[in-house]
Amino acid sequence: MFIPFNSKFALVAVSVVLVLTSIFGVSNAIMISPRATVCNGQAEFCSRNYGNITFVGAHDSYAIGPTSQLGANQDQNVTQQLNDGVRMLQMQALLQNNEIFLCHTSCSLFNGGSLQDYLTIVKKWLDANPNEVLTLLIVNINNLPPTQYDTVFKAVGLDTISFVPSATPITASGWPTLGSMINSGKRLVTFMDNGATSAVPYILDEFTNMWETAFDVTNPAFDCNVNRTQGDAATQLSTINHFLDTTILNQLVPDIQQLNVTNAASGTGSLGAQAGVCVAQNGRAPNFLLVDFYEFGGGSVFQVAATLNGVTYQPATPIATPVPTSSSSGSSGSSNAGLPRVHVTRRELGWGLLIVLSSVIFGGFSVI
Repeated sequence: MFIPFNSKFALVAVSVVLVLTSIFGVSNAIMISPRATVCNGQAEFCSRNYGNITFVGAHDSYAIGPTSQLGANQDQNVTQQLNDGVRMLQMQALLQNNEIFLCHTSCSLFNGGSLQDYLTIVKKWLDANPNEVLTLLIVNINNLPPTQYDTVFKAVGLDTISFVPSATPITASGWPTLGSMINSGKRLVTFMDNGATSAVPYILDEFTNMWETAFDVTNPAFDCNVNRTQGDAATQLSTINHFLDTTILNQLVPDIQQLNVTNAASGTGSLGAQAGVCVAQNGRAPNFLLVDFYEFGGGSVFQVAATLNGVTYQPATPIATPVPTSSSSGSSGSSNAGLPRVHVTRRELGWGLLIVLSSVIFGGFSVI
């Protein structure tokens, strides 16, 4: 009996489905077919190695407030950061009242809320955006064991979508493609600057897998020299810390006046210029561009990443605009769990310290 080609193909397809159904069950057989065709907004990224892509990162992503607020490094909440294209969230974590909070040095200066509240927001966004790979970078200030972080990750369900490498460290060329990470459901990559162990295999040691440039930079002539690593920088992932600081009363704070220049795609002191130095010096683009107040420059930081990736930056909707300095801001929608946030502007801080110093000099206060 002659069977047309299309009919043969259909019979074969039905047979395959029946065999898979008998082996794996109906639901699993149906789930075999989906494959990501767009990854992190680009079809090209699906077949590209994670270590061969440049991502924009938010420095101190939890430290949210207007630019006038002491301790703030971003002025958009975490959901907005992610919606606009940020794909690395960096944070500083410390223990406060037996719970991990997001604070820089002291929660009394700026309390970004609990890690659990923060990660709950991240999990919600990832659930709503299944074709995205996201990276977290945790600064483990108190050198806590990774098992304490594991408890929080499990509480919000992020452990089940976290990428676990077959071996560590991983060279930049040894990472899987974004498509395979998305297809496997393991699309969250977490690095920790110290304390990572095999006890929690999805929390990866940063400096055996990645190197960084210098931070706390006050000279706009950003270089691309290796500042911190515990491995072979020639084969590792890389992060450039492209946020310019200035000194106010012996404290380093973001140089707000230079944000549009610092975040620009070109020009002296720009993100584009530092990225260009890295390409010329290392023969490859940096993997992560860590910036303050990312939306200053009107999307220029994403343009830099797109240029390095060889794709076109065409956002579906305009990114957020800077928050007016008179506005107040919450910490990515999370609760401060009873710890009050101190909102102090730089001018108020200066006047306050001047008053205290004057009082000490003239006997208003005694110094112990």
